[in-house]
Amino acid sequence: MAPFDLVKQHRSLYAPSAKHPAIVEVPGLAFLMVDGRGDPDTSEAYHQALEALYSVAYTLKFSLKKADAERNFKVAPLEGLWWADEAAPSMAELQRERDAWNWTMMIAVPDEVTAEEVAAAADTAARKRELPAAALLRHERLEEGLAAQIMHVGPYAEEAPTIGLLHDFVAAQGYELRGRHHEIYLGDPRRTAPERLRTLLRHPIREA
Repeated sequence: MAPFDLVKQHRSLYAPSAKHPAIVEVPGLAFLMVDGRGDPDTSEAYHQALEALYSVAYTLKFSLKKADAERNFKVAPLEGLWWADEAAPSMAELQRERDAWNWTMMIAVPDEVTAEEVAAAADTAARKRELPAAALLRHERLEEGLAAQIMHVGPYAEEAPTIGLLHDFVAAQGYELRGRHHEIYLGDPRRTAPERLRTLLRHPIREA
């Protein structure tokens, strides 16, 4: 039996066909999450968060598959929520003050996964290897609702113009931003050239 694939289940949310901004309705989704703060390029907490997320996600996948082959699922892409303490800093300010970034890194899991199963997977993963962030990992549902999104192709450091295009589109459609900037990483930076990385940029919106 083919594993459940969240990306295929929600293709319009994870694999849009165009590179132009679009408005989407995002259903509530369950995630493994770890919070932190700091520059993702230099923060040890950030790298520990990713290590814990992937370790627990794969441990959960294999433990559920072993218990019931019908519950097998494909591990979803890494996602991140990003924000700063101040109300609305510009993208230029955010790029300069990377140490001040707050983030929630996360991986979506099937709705049927329980908190107890996540806790068991985290415990198993932490026994196999040192995972300092495993104790910080939580299982939580994210309700974004109406949102605007666009695909960015290229290095992460060059996202600002694409984000600006998304923000301009939101305003032109009569909406305003709410909530936190959301990124979905569809490429692996370890195996993909920076100019070919694909990052889906999303932001919840409401009527202005």
